[in-house]
Amino acid sequence: MTLEQFIEDHTNTVEALATEAHGAYWDFETTGKEEAMNRAAEADKKHRGVYAEPGPLAFLKGIDGSSISDARTRRIHKLLVDAYRGGQMSKEAIAAIVAKETEIGNIYNHFRSELNGEKVSDNVIVDILRASNDKGERRAAWEASKQIGPSVAPLIREVADLRNRESKRLGFKDFYWQSMELQEQNVDELFGLLGELDRASELLFTKLKSQLDEEIGTRCRLSETEKSMPWNYADPFFQGAPPGKLNLDKYFEEKNLEELTIRFFDRIGLPIADLLPKSSLYEAVGKNQHASCHDIDRKGDVRVLCNIRPTSRWMGTMLHEFGHAVYDKYMDASLPWLLRTPSHILTTEAIAIFMGGLSSGEAWLKEYVGVEPSEAAAVAAEARREDRAQKLIFTRWVLVMTAFERGMYENPDRDLNSFWWDSVTKFQQVRKPEGRNGPDWATKLHVALAPAYYHNYLLGDMYACQLRHHILTNVLDGGDMHDLVTSKRLGEFLRDGLFAMGASHEWKETIERTTGEPLNPAYFVKECQE
Repeated sequence: MTLEQFIEDHTNTVEALATEAHGAYWDFETTGKEEAMNRAAEADKKHRGVYAEPGPLAFLKGIDGSSISDARTRRIHKLLVDAYRGGQMSKEAIAAIVAKETEIGNIYNHFRSELNGEKVSDNVIVDILRASNDKGERRAAWEASKQIGPSVAPLIREVADLRNRESKRLGFKDFYWQSMELQEQNVDELFGLLGELDRASELLFTKLKSQLDEEIGTRCRLSETEKSMPWNYADPFFQGAPPGKLNLDKYFEEKNLEELTIRFFDRIGLPIADLLPKSSLYEAVGKNQHASCHDIDRKGDVRVLCNIRPTSRWMGTMLHEFGHAVYDKYMDASLPWLLRTPSHILTTEAIAIFMGGLSSGEAWLKEYVGVEPSEAAAVAAEARREDRAQKLIFTRWVLVMTAFERGMYENPDRDLNSFWWDSVTKFQQVRKPEGRNGPDWATKLHVALAPAYYHNYLLGDMYACQLRHHILTNVLDGGDMHDLVTSKRLGEFLRDGLFAMGASHEWKETIERTTGEPLNPAYFVKECQE
């Protein structure tokens, strides 16, 4: 068999299986129904089973990739080798991992925290943490957000052990190292970069956090020892900045977020109105409470899951998720199916972050929300402060997640409860509640179901900053933020310069092709400082 024939046969097989799996998973995420959960699990097992076969890997390894003259074929060969290398598991191991992941996902979907005797959504908890001046209410909300931990922690440990066992059997150091290598990333390089960001952000973050602690201390009449408790921040993980002094939510209370999203993407030349009918944008019983984007078939069936309310946070989330969606939708349809996907997780995260960050800017508020120019300028100044705070806070949060995940897979038998709080205290300077010894790490869905992923949000933000600089300087010829949110040249550049490439190149090359230089943290650090 020729490589070309192998690729054709393989594509015919996995395209059907992947589409089936994505469709079933979408049904499960939006309804939480057991029937959909079972279909998703079965489809996932079939899809993973393809890459467990040893024969194809032997065939692919028998071909010298450097001898393949066609660039696309060479790239597909590399991606297939990696996919099969990571998939060489027994049917029993695949079934066990899928079963655990499905069980965990089902718990997350259906779980609602109990607060004051009532079942409440994540939105309710976040609303309290963002607005309440009652320290008792804040603490109760934060503690409620952690109630899911004991339910899922034993299952996460089990699936982590399964992942680790299979990774080591395949010759990798552990699951974390395997995941990084198969993402075309290097653990030592990543943690070297994270170390740079730790040093660059520590003093700035310390100063910012002192200000936040003083503000919440005044609002809630806290003693010095109460000021660094985890329920004093704007979300259960202290991963985001608190609302600005100017209430951005008031601008969205009477707005239709769907219409604003459609209008913006249409204005920049990336229409998305056709994606909304199949999307699921509002809260529902059994539905996943988070937000995500799903490319069902790599042929245009792209769907967004949200739980929107008319707030600034959800406006940003809509732009974020439809940022993912336009990347998927506007990929070059002539690409081979296996390359019709983003270059890397971090490149699609970069576009989502790029888009999501626009909604609090002066230009976007004037153009799309109708805020008066003088008021928008004042709001934007505060929004820039908030964005800077967001970057600093999120950087420290990513340092927690990456340190924890690497350590968990390196030594899964350690005391994870204490290890989690050691990382939180070190990087976020948050005080562990006295006597607390619960699996708070297990309340973060990504630890269970998106392992070795979180660092890509930060790398994506770096790339987003680099892209923004390049677009303003070179694509818009020194234009300003008004041009950025209204010009079709933005959409044209992203569509033709980034989206169209799909996964034709390794992520490092993609970044260099789109911005003229390798990934450079200087643009991100500059935005944290200004």
